[in-house]
Amino acid sequence: MASADLNDELLCSICLSIFKDPVTLRCGHNFCRVCIDRVLDTQDGSGVYSCPECREEFQERPALMRNINLHNVTERFMITQQEQKITGIYCTYCVDSPVPAVRYCLHCEASLCEKHLRAHSKSPEHVLSDPSTSLEKRKCSVHKKILEYYCTEDAACICVFCSLIGKHKGHKMESLDEASENKKKKLRNVLQKLTTKREKTEERVRSLKERRRKAQEKAAGEAERVTALCTDIRRRVDDLEKKVLSEISRQEKEESLSLSALIHQLEIKKDELSRKMRHIEELCNMTDPLTVLQEPDTGDLCDPEEEGGDEDTGGHDKQLHDGDDLDVTVISHTLHTLCEVITGIRRGIYVQDPADILLDVNTAGNDLLISDDLKTATWTQNNQNRPETAERFQYNQVMSRRGFTSGRHYWDVEGSRSGGWRVGMCYPSIDRRGEESLIGNNNKSWSLRRYNNQYSVIHDSIEIQLPNKISSGRVRICLDYGAGQLSFYELCDPIRHLHTFTAAFSEPLHAALCVFWMYNDGHYIDSWVKIRT
Repeated sequence: MASADLNDELLCSICLSIFKDPVTLRCGHNFCRVCIDRVLDTQDGSGVYSCPECREEFQERPALMRNINLHNVTERFMITQQEQKITGIYCTYCVDSPVPAVRYCLHCEASLCEKHLRAHSKSPEHVLSDPSTSLEKRKCSVHKKILEYYCTEDAACICVFCSLIGKHKGHKMESLDEASENKKKKLRNVLQKLTTKREKTEERVRSLKERRRKAQEKAAGEAERVTALCTDIRRRVDDLEKKVLSEISRQEKEESLSLSALIHQLEIKKDELSRKMRHIEELCNMTDPLTVLQEPDTGDLCDPEEEGGDEDTGGHDKQLHDGDDLDVTVISHTLHTLCEVITGIRRGIYVQDPADILLDVNTAGNDLLISDDLKTATWTQNNQNRPETAERFQYNQVMSRRGFTSGRHYWDVEGSRSGGWRVGMCYPSIDRRGEESLIGNNNKSWSLRRYNNQYSVIHDSIEIQLPNKISSGRVRICLDYGAGQLSFYELCDPIRHLHTFTAAFSEPLHAALCVFWMYNDGHYIDSWVKIRT
């Protein structure tokens, strides 16, 4: 009964089996590590975690503490359970009814139950072992005697005759118990090493799962932010479209009413002119001279106000011309709002305007030619003979004047298609002498390197080859100082991410350029790097 109660206490409430590698939550409940990891994985997307047993909630994924005491108790319980299982081998002396055997005497070659074991001889020659159906394995295959010794030279279990007259004569021997303990000692050492490796592997798995969770959370947050931003963009553009179309419609109606009124006036005038023309034609067709002469003079047929005829028509043409176009100035001004929206969006999504990077000639190596606008570094064979100072690089490398200690910034560069170069960022405390001063060759700098048409990224002399070539030769370097990220992108269509370094930045970061010469076909190949504006 006590064994059954203990068995219940050692069951994982998730898989309902004996604990395997038990771990404890902060609330005190225990679970198999694999079981609780699976449960927590399913809760990753909910934003809250809870204990499967008491439902206590945790805002962050709870840490899993290994329960060493419970682990040891579980192992001992399992061993005891195994020992208590019925082996299917019965006591040799219980002839009336089969009783399970608990031990086997190699000397008597008999299986013993608990009762007969207590009465069995305790003399040394009576060697006891676990019950087994494969007893032949415990006897020498040559002499058919019990295996009592272990030959350390041949790594074989032997009988007494093997050690006296057999092929193992004269070899170093150990008793089976002694040899077994020695082997167990080695196995325990191996087990300890394997346990340590497994724990490190488990820790690595937990770390990767945590990174995966954070990546998923970040992706979800970014997706939500982009969705909200695009919704806002569509709303603003829709509002702007309605506003512009409304303005166009208003101007069109206003122009239409004005032109309609003018057309109506001209139609009335046209009808009046037609009437007068018909009257004059009738006079011209009359044969009675008295009637023709008694009619008013032809000049009197026109209104005095209309004597300006052609000038008046010109006035109408002027009105038509003045109403000919819409007021595009108002429309353009309204549409200009779209530029402001786009500018605001750009600043919200990415970073500020491109960082204004100027090279610091006081740090430039004497094999570098710095352009007048302080934007281009070119390798040169002509020594520039600049004064030697503590801040000047020994090699053909240069830093920017400006350093960044916060915020998000980016700057673009273009490198030559020949030769070799490096671009990146570094701390001002970087060494200025020796090959370790090159950006990427130390723990104070990060760089993208071009060499022999191959591209790689380097930090602390650890180089990672990039799988794809950079075809454009133009690169964008993005710094998020607070997030501890320095990223490189190829400026192609579409823009392509190359690599992101992650670090806890502790000093101001300066842009850095490094340019190398190459020798090919009997001449030098010049290299250069230009900061794009």
